[in-house]
Amino acid sequence: MRQPEIHHQAEELASTLPPLLVAADRVATTVSQGVHGRRRVGQGETFWQFRRYQPGDPVQIIDWRQSAKSQPVYVREHEWEAAQSVWLWRDSSESMRYRSTESLPTKLHRANLLVLALASLLVRGGEHFTLLGSGVGPGTGRGMLQRMAAMVEDQRGPATGLPPPEPLPRYGRVVLVGDFLAPLEAIKEAIERLAGYGIQGHLLQVLDPAEEALPFMGRARFEGMEGEGDVLIGKVEGVRVEYHRLLASHRRGLEGLAQTAGWTLAAHRTDHPPEAALLALFLALSMMPGR
Repeated sequence: MRQPEIHHQAEELASTLPPLLVAADRVATTVSQGVHGRRRVGQGETFWQFRRYQPGDPVQIIDWRQSAKSQPVYVREHEWEAAQSVWLWRDSSESMRYRSTESLPTKLHRANLLVLALASLLVRGGEHFTLLGSGVGPGTGRGMLQRMAAMVEDQRGPATGLPPPEPLPRYGRVVLVGDFLAPLEAIKEAIERLAGYGIQGHLLQVLDPAEEALPFMGRARFEGMEGEGDVLIGKVEGVRVEYHRLLASHRRGLEGLAQTAGWTLAAHRTDHPPEAALLALFLALSMMPGR
């Protein structure tokens, strides 16, 4: 085959992939050099649940008796196996659609990119993962990665600022990405609900640089994106010091919640390269002790 024909086919193939997945793969490739996954083997003995068969699942784990009762094919998941999976979640609420300038990505776009890039790294390490709240069981491989991309880019689902209640296996692992600007009591409840099952977790707070610096001057109207109402401030620079104090206090509260649960917390700004945040996520996940 001539080189121009190969190039044309390669472009056609690449065009079938979502742009976000292409970008996530690029970020993951940069980070993966010198970083290795934590692939585990073993079947475990304690039954956890049935889930639908997914492409790539070994035929040996199909439960033919359960599958014979209905049309879908089901597999058996054991608690140990499920605990080795990673549940990923990003905040999809309206506040995540904020960006202070057109040159920056929205917080939601950056969160989607990081979650998907982390999934790409997990595929390379042989890990199983899924999107928390999607109802889809953990899987691995390129097929699961593309399915993850579709779930992440689908904005038709309910926009939630905190992870939804969902039964997870004991000692599972979660990565939660969002701005975490909700009241600390609500965040505490969500973390304690997961930590109560022995879930190991990592929080990544994603903020726009303007949310940290409050660089505005003079008279400004701030519009709540989630029904909080509007606030008109006559002189923004006059409240900047107090704003920084409150933001720092909120972050210390987040740090305290994470520390109490035995979790980790990191921060990322959308004007910074995503690679550093992805590396921090992956290393934090890698350092979580196995069970």
